[in-house]
Amino acid sequence: QVQLVESGGGLVQAGGSLRLSCAASGRTFSSYNMGWFRQAPGKEREFVAAISRSSGNTYYANSVKGRFTISRDNAENTVYLQMNSLKPEDTAVYYCGAGISSIVSYDYWGQGTQVTVSS
Repeated sequence: QVQLVESGGGLVQAGGSLRLSCAASGRTFSSYNMGWFRQAPGKEREFVAAISRSSGNTYYANSVKGRFTISRDNAENTVYLQMNSLKPEDTAVYYCGAGISSIVSYDYWGQGTQVTVSS
């Protein structure tokens, strides 16, 4: 089992940057595909970015491509989401997920961290 704890959220002005972190428990972090998702008020949770467990291939939603970067540090059991050029529409609760089977299926979730971008 994996426990995930997100941090790094906060209030930032449009055009600013934030870096989210997701710390994972356990000794098998490198075995998991990791992803970031977000959920805005009144909307469904949506995919933001993912990084594969083996090759480190990265995937992004079109809405964040070129602005957000996902990375992982297997030695630190942590996945990061660097968010630049933030827009008010990026405001949401951001969740990280861990999945063992594929890049589109996640078995474990963190509690989320709030990101608010003011205009």
